[in-house]
Amino acid sequence: MAYSGAMTNASGTNDKPSAGDPLPAKCSVIEVHVGELKQLFNAIDPSPFRDKDLDPKAEEFIVGWAKDLPRDATLALVVDLDREAGLPDEAAVLREAIHEFFSQRAQAYRRRLRELLRVGRTSLVIGLVALASAIALGDFLAGLMKGSRIGEIVRESFTIGGWVSMWRPLEIFLYDWWPIRDEARLSDRLAATPVRIRYLNAKEPDAWRGDWPAVSPRGERATGETQPRALHQAS
Repeated sequence: MAYSGAMTNASGTNDKPSAGDPLPAKCSVIEVHVGELKQLFNAIDPSPFRDKDLDPKAEEFIVGWAKDLPRDATLALVVDLDREAGLPDEAAVLREAIHEFFSQRAQAYRRRLRELLRVGRTSLVIGLVALASAIALGDFLAGLMKGSRIGEIVRESFTIGGWVSMWRPLEIFLYDWWPIRDEARLSDRLAATPVRIRYLNAKEPDAWRGDWPAVSPRGERATGETQPRALHQAS
């Protein structure tokens, strides 16, 4: 599997046979070059077509190049495929699989953000209680040692310790939450990205039969439904 860089391209086809979504004018095209469509997906994922995870390297490439592009850029994904066209709906199936993956990715990041903010709120309450307690205890001990230099050191030590307890909630609310939000927003953009396949015809005819998808999703479900009955009859 090879990946090519992102480029700005109005058509994204370069006069090669292609299928899929029309690409908007002046969109920023992310180009991926593979020998087979199944190389884009995690080989150990047994899920149906639309639920398959992307291969980690493919995900890293697509997300990485999308981050390098301006946030207001219109994105598009073109898959250069080293074979002739296969099923009429394979471009639609690919688009739905990629959109579903990034939609799930966006939801996962939003769940992570909600959990982080929940931890932040809890940490904030704990930190405020610890800070108030530390200041009160420091003042009390300093009062017992009036006029003593040690009393001032004890007060300052408890005050510093109380503020240290606020480190975690401050880190969450100042720094940790917004990168996760940005990842969710980027996934939303990729979940709505036009997807197009460009066929390079580098393999023999009917090479698509060994590729993903080799059958339409409708055919896959039908096959999946009949196999258990056939096995049951054989037993």
